[in-house]
Amino acid sequence: MLLSCVPLLADLAQVKAEPNLERRSRAALEDADRSLKASRQAYEAGDLKLTKDLLDELDQSVNLAEESLKDTGKDPVKSPKYFKNAEIKTGYLLRRIEAFSQDMNVADRPMADKVKEDVQEVHDRLLHGIMRGKKK
Repeated sequence: MLLSCVPLLADLAQVKAEPNLERRSRAALEDADRSLKASRQAYEAGDLKLTKDLLDELDQSVNLAEESLKDTGKDPVKSPKYFKNAEIKTGYLLRRIEAFSQDMNVADRPMADKVKEDVQEVHDRLLHGIMRGKKK
C-alpha cells in the first residue's frame, strides 16, 4: 500500500510540464488532493518522513496552481471560471487537512498545520481576487 504513494512524488514534475496554465492549475490541485490522500495513508502506515514529503508536495501543488492562474494574466473578476474552481478546491482541501490534522497525534500536527496555513493564505488570496469587484 505504501509503495503506491511513491509515484505521486513525481507527478508534480508532470504537472509543471503542462503548457496550458489553466489546465496546469487544475492538474496541480488534483495532484494536491492525491498527495493528501497518500499522506494520510503514509501516516496510518507509520511513515512520518513520507507523510511530511507528501504534505510538502501538497503545499507546492497549491502554490503552483495559484502561480499558474496569476501567470495567465487574466482578471479573476472578468474570467472567474478557473479562479473560482481553485478557490472551491482549496477550501475543500482546507477542510480535509483540518480533519487529517485532528486525526494525527498531537506531536505530529505541526507538519499538517504549516501546510494548512499556507493553503489558507492561497485560498484567501483567490477569494479576494474574485470578490474585489470592478475597479472604479
